Order: sequence, then C-alpha cells, then structure tokens
Amino acid sequence: MMLVKKITNHISSSSLNVAWLIIITFSILGLTGILNHSMWRDELNPWLIVRDSQSFRDLIANIRYEGHPVLWYFSLAVLRKIADNPIVMQIFHLAIAITSVAIFCFYSPFNNQQKLLFSFGFYPFYEYLLISRNYAFSMLFIFGFCTAFASRKRTYAYLAILLGLLANSSVYALFVSFSLSLTLLVEFCFDHEHRKQYFRQSQKYDLFLSVLIIIFSFILSIYIITPPTDSYLHGGLNNGWVIQLDIRNLLRSIGRLFGSYLLIIPSSKRWLDLIVCDLIVLFIVAVTLIKLSKKPFAFFFYITGNCVILAFTYLRFAGAHRHFGHLYLVLIAALWLGSYYQDSPFLINKFSIKPNLFKFAQKWQHIALMLILYIQLFGGIYGFTKDLVIPFSASRETAQYLQKYQLSNEFIVASRDANMAALSGYLNRKFYYPELQKMGSFTLFNQNRQGVEQPEIFNQINTLLNSQNHRNRILLILHKPLNSNHNDLKIIPIKNFERSWVDSERYYLYWVHKQ
Repeated sequence: MMLVKKITNHISSSSLNVAWLIIITFSILGLTGILNHSMWRDELNPWLIVRDSQSFRDLIANIRYEGHPVLWYFSLAVLRKIADNPIVMQIFHLAIAITSVAIFCFYSPFNNQQKLLFSFGFYPFYEYLLISRNYAFSMLFIFGFCTAFASRKRTYAYLAILLGLLANSSVYALFVSFSLSLTLLVEFCFDHEHRKQYFRQSQKYDLFLSVLIIIFSFILSIYIITPPTDSYLHGGLNNGWVIQLDIRNLLRSIGRLFGSYLLIIPSSKRWLDLIVCDLIVLFIVAVTLIKLSKKPFAFFFYITGNCVILAFTYLRFAGAHRHFGHLYLVLIAALWLGSYYQDSPFLINKFSIKPNLFKFAQKWQHIALMLILYIQLFGGIYGFTKDLVIPFSASRETAQYLQKYQLSNEFIVASRDANMAALSGYLNRKFYYPELQKMGSFTLFNQNRQGVEQPEIFNQINTLLNSQNHRNRILLILHKPLNSNHNDLKIIPIKNFERSWVDSERYYLYWVHKQ
C-alpha cells in the first residue's frame, strides 16, 4: 500500500509540474505574441462601440447590430474604467486564455502529452489567444463547466451561472450552452440515482433558481443577437436562410467539422475535396461515438453539440475558424465529461455493439485524437509565428507613422469606414467617413450607412474644402490604392502601408488640396 501511495504521489507531482511548465511557457509566449499582435477591425470595432456610445441605452442599441451577446462589450466597458487604451483589452484577453489553459492542465482527464499538444494548438495558442474577441470566453466557460460538473450532485447553481455566461459570449457559445443544458436536463430526467442523490443533498430552491438563471440568460442572449429590422447585414450574416435541400451545402457544412478538427477547409467548388474530407471526418465522428457509447450522457452531448452547430452552418452561415472551432471544443468537452461517468451497457446493448467493434473504435479514436492534436499543434505554431513576422493588420504601423510625423491631429477623411476601426482605435479619435457623411469611429451596417466609390469620396472632400475656408488640405486614408481622380483637386501620395496578413487592412495615405 505504501508503494502504491508513493507511486501515486509521484505521478500526481509529476503531472502538476508538467501543468505548471505548460502554463508558464504559454503565459510568457502569449504575452510576447499578444503585445506584438497588430489588432484589426473585428477586434477594435467593439472597443469603439463601447468607447463612443453616448449612453447605456445607446450601447445596447449599437451592440444589437453586431450579432453578438453583451458579455464581451460589458467587459470592455469595465476595462475602459481601468485604462482608456485598447492594450488593456489585449491583456484581459491574454488572461482569459491563460486561465482556460490552466483549468485544462490542472483539471482535465487528458494525459500530459495531450495537455501539451492541446495547449499550444491552433485555437488556444493562436485563434483564441492573439485575436482579442469574445470567442475566448467559450474556452473559459466550457472548461469551467467541465471542471465544476461534479458539483451538480449538490447544486446546479455553479453550472447554471457558467452556462449563462457561456450563452452570452457568442452565438456559437450559445449553441454549446444549449447543448450542455439539454444534456443536464436529459440526465436529470433519466438518471434516477442522480436525481435521488441531488434531492437528498441540494438546497430547497436550488433547482428553481438554477433553471431561472439559464432561462433568463438564454432570453437575454437571443434578444441581443436578434438584429434590428434595418440591419442589412443581419449581424454579418447576409446570405439568408437555406431552407431547401442542397447537397453541396450539406457537404460543405460537414466540411467545417473537418476544418475544425484538422484545420483544412475543403474547397466547396470541388466535389472530390468535399467527399473525401467529409468521409474522413465522419469516420472520426463514428469512432468517437462508439467510444462514448459507454457514457450515454457524454454521447448525447457530443451528438447534440455537433448537430446544433452544423444545422446553423447549413441553414445560415458557413463561418470561419473562430466560429466552427466550437466543434473542436465540443469534442474536447464530450471526452472530458465522459470521464465523470462509470461505463454503462445501455447504448452498447441497444445498438448491439460487439466487443471487437468497440476495441477497434477505441483504438482508432485514440489515433484520430492524437492526429488532431498534432495537426492543431502545427497550426498553432504556424499561426503564432506568422503573426510575429507579418503584422496581422497594417493599422498599428500606420497609426505610429501618423503620430510620429504629427499627422494624427489633421482633419482625416477615411474610407472604407468598416476597415478603419483599427486606426480609429489606435489613434483614439474619430474620422470623417464618406459612408456616413459625418464624423465616426465604429461601423454599424444599417440604413444610415451607404457604400461609396472613390469618385463620391472626392466629391465629398471637394465639398468639405469649399465649405471650410480655413482648411486648404485634407488627409485622405484609403484601404485600397487610388484608382480615381478629381479635376478640382490636387492629390499627393504620402505613403503606403502594405505589410498586412489581412489584405483589406492595408492603408494608403494622400494629401488632397484644392487646385
């Protein structure tokens, strides 16, 4: 017994040391990466909305055009009380990522190798670390939920709060929160022993208050993400609903699951790419389901989480890595939650799964998981390194140039407005936007905004110069090279800033004078 205890203590101590090594390394590299990262419009537009909204009512009204719940914006509002500089947002985002990785390393059931591979994978080490957006909350609250899962035998309050926060993080987090809530409900209804244990240990109003928290959180999230009637991009989702059967779109949606796991998005224009990638990922899903068949409630969550997100992907919005990365989190969470349960023969018997098939699935699921983790690791290192070498946006370099040569206080006309949020955030000032025909900072896609071409931009500049006798020149910033001219105006190029990972975040500076 003493020998077993010593071995157990040594293993626990070794795991703890590995966890701390991962967290410390992740924190140092994360701080280096996030301070080097040049923020782009999707990061700074929410900051500007919080900064420049005139009142709380105005803030809520502006958020509703974004297609995101309130939690990230409320967090930014608190951060602005600390420092009126978007760098504080990056530090906060770094803290979210570090906390998420720490929870994963200390409390998840995965082995040390898997913890290392996951922590420096594409989503924790790049997408949900360097790019300061609301999606990092998903990792934090999903992992927090998985860690606190055992507490449901005494109280649902902790899980309800985490689910409420998760639901108000993003649309995709809302889907995961719904799937987890449904899993809790199914377990409560069908697991008699769990239900009996809960009622024996819980407080009187615990269940009622927990349900109330979840329902209120869902209603709030759905209300905020439902766009106003004049939102012509509907929170950025401008393709409408797909209600008819479309095989290509179905294969493309399943391909997002492949992209979530293996980071390669199959081309929707090539049938062969779609079919091959979909078959591979469906095999991974199948062996995962067979592995989870001994854990019925984790099995249920994995199916539900995937189906809800993929249904939205098919019906509404294909998304990008930051969106369908939640499918990867569903996989990790399902395996994590499965570790809380004893093996159950219920699904094995119901589907007549033979022992040999289960062994086969278990073996290949482990192989698939390790393959996914290694590919995620390479993706994380690649994304992190590329961001160190190539600026994600040219916004910071442009802002530094304007400040260095004392141009940041000039009257600036900037277009396209949606691509100028990063500059406005770094310079902490507003520009004249031709799309609005007035001064502005953030962009809302509503009826007050009209797209303009370069001839119209120069017409407005000409009007501005003629209406202001004391002004004889205007600084023009474009996100595309100049391809137009105006007979009444003299245009002098100043400098171009083209080193940018995002090609729409390159900037071109011009002086515009009267002829």
